[in-house]
Amino acid sequence: MPNIKSAKKRVLVTKTKTMQNKAFRSAMKTSIKKYQAALAEGNKELASETYLKAVSMIDRAVNKGIIHKNNAARKKSQFTKLLNDAQ
Repeated sequence: MPNIKSAKKRVLVTKTKTMQNKAFRSAMKTSIKKYQAALAEGNKELASETYLKAVSMIDRAVNKGIIHKNNAARKKSQFTKLLNDAQ
């Protein structure tokens, strides 16, 4: 444990930010799973809606620094290809 006041604060801030990042990452994964479930059902309307939400969540994750931009680009490309193939 740190002894210096500023170091103690950094520990608390890091813990808070870690929890926020985990919550956001979990929400992002949930939106991705909903999109994949809609594709598996063959529901094109729902797939289109959930596609937009999943891509939006991925973009926000990149802006927050939660995932790497190349990872996001790969995911979005795969999701777009799957959506186009379904339609």
